[in-house]
Parts: sequence; structure tokens; C-alpha cells
Amino acid sequence: MDQFCCMVMRINIDCNGCYRKVRRALLETQELDTHLIEMKQSKVSVCGKFKPQEIAIKIRKKTNRRVEILEIQEFSINNGQSHEEKPLMISSWNLESNQNLFATFT
Repeated sequence: MDQFCCMVMRINIDCNGCYRKVRRALLETQELDTHLIEMKQSKVSVCGKFKPQEIAIKIRKKTNRRVEILEIQEFSINNGQSHEEKPLMISSWNLESNQNLFATFT
């Protein structure tokens, strides 16, 4: 089972069409509980039970836009009642800069 986590990504959102494309991809992604799209800052925040890299790849494939993970916050679940915050992990893992991974998903 995947851990509950929140992730902030940078996705270039230039126009309303781009916004709708990103929003549709987020709504179709089953693992996500909530999402927030900040169009002016080109940031997308998502929360749910997922593996961050897998979600970034899914969104990249559905939107055909570059996805850059800015930060990931993971929470561990104790007896299903409370969330204990783990240390914040900052990552600037860019899907396009990872040539091996990028080549398999284009």
C-alpha cells in the first residue's frame, strides 16, 4: 500500500485550454484525493495515497507537458487514526532531464 503524501509540481499552464487539460488529467487519476491548481504560479498540488514519481509520469503522459516535482511531503498512518509528518523531502527531479526514464515514456 502506498503512503499518504502531498506533492507540489511545476507544470506550465499558459491558457485556459492548458488548465482544462491538466485539470482533466488530475480528475481522471484515481490515486488522488485532492488537488489544487495555481495557474498564475504554474504550480499544481496533489494529495492522496500514491508514489510521487508514478503520478508525475501519469500526468506527463496525459497532458504532454513537462512536469517538475518541487516538493514531496509524506505522512505515515498509525492505526488509521492520525497522520505523523515525516521530514520534508525536497526534490527537483525533472522528468525530461532523466533521459533513461524519459525515453521510455514518450
